[in-house]
Amino acid sequence: MDITLTGSLGNISRLLAEQLIREGHRVTIISSDPRKAETIVQIGAEPEIGNLSDTGFLTHTFKGADAVFAMVPTDMTSRDINSDILKIGQAYNAAIGAAKVKRVVLLSSIGADQPSGTGPVKALHQVEHLFLGMEDVTVTILRAGFFYYNYFRDIPTIRQMGIIGGNYPGDTILPLVHPKDIADSAAESLTGTDNGQQVKYIVSDIYQAGEAASLLGASIGKDDLQWTAFTDQQVREAITSAGLSDSVADGYAEMGSAIGSGLMSRDFFASGAPVDGERKFTAYVTEFSTTYNAS
Repeated sequence: MDITLTGSLGNISRLLAEQLIREGHRVTIISSDPRKAETIVQIGAEPEIGNLSDTGFLTHTFKGADAVFAMVPTDMTSRDINSDILKIGQAYNAAIGAAKVKRVVLLSSIGADQPSGTGPVKALHQVEHLFLGMEDVTVTILRAGFFYYNYFRDIPTIRQMGIIGGNYPGDTILPLVHPKDIADSAAESLTGTDNGQQVKYIVSDIYQAGEAASLLGASIGKDDLQWTAFTDQQVREAITSAGLSDSVADGYAEMGSAIGSGLMSRDFFASGAPVDGERKFTAYVTEFSTTYNAS
C-alpha cells in the first residue's frame, strides 16, 4: 500500500512509519521542516515538505495514496490555538476529498465528544465532525488517552522544585496511552479491510494522577514525590511566563479543569472504559527514569 503520514517525525508518526515500512508498505511523511527530509529518507520513507494548512499542497501529496494518517499538531506559539487546529482540519478535509483518498485514520483525543469546555480539544470535536461527514471514505477516528510521554515535560519541575502537578486533584482518574500503542492501532486501521466509519478509544492503562506521580517518583529515587494541585490561574501564569500566548494558556487551563471535572473522560467511561493498549504504565516508568537520569 501507499500510505501518507502527517506528523513529521514526532513520537507517533515516526513509530508508525517504521512499522509500516517493516511491513513492506511505501510510506510518505509530510513535514513542515526541510531539515527533517534527510532523516525521513534514512528511515526508508519519502519526504514531502510543506504547510499543513495548504490545501493545494496536501491534495498533491495525498493523490495516489491508498490511506492517510492525519494528525493535527498543536502549535504552542499560536495566537488562536483553536482556530489554527480547525484550519488544518479543514485543509485535510478538502484535500482528502479532492485527492479521492479512500481510507483515513484521524488521531483525535479523549474529550473530543464534547463541543466545548475542553480547551484545544474542542477544536478536535469540530475536526471529527468534518471527517465523519466525508462521503465514500473509510474513516477511523482514534481518540487517544493522555500520552505517557507528557510526563517528560515535568522533569524540569521535578528537578528544580521537587513537585509534579496540574490544575486537577490527585484522585483524578486518567486514561493514559503509550505512543507505540497509538501507532499499532493506527497501522491496523490504515492497512485493514474495515469499511464505514468508527470512533475508537486507544488507552494503555488507567491511573489516578497521584498514583502515577508516586510510581514516577519511585522510579527516580524520589519516594516523596506527590501530586500537587494547582489553580487555573497558576497554570495560566506558568504558561504565559514561558512566553506563550494567552490563547494557549487559557486553552490548557480549561483542559485541565475539564480533566479534573471528569468532562474529558466522561464518554470514555460511558463507553465501557476500553483498554486495548499493551504497554502498561509500570513499564513506562522505566523509560521515564532513563530519560530523567539522562537529562
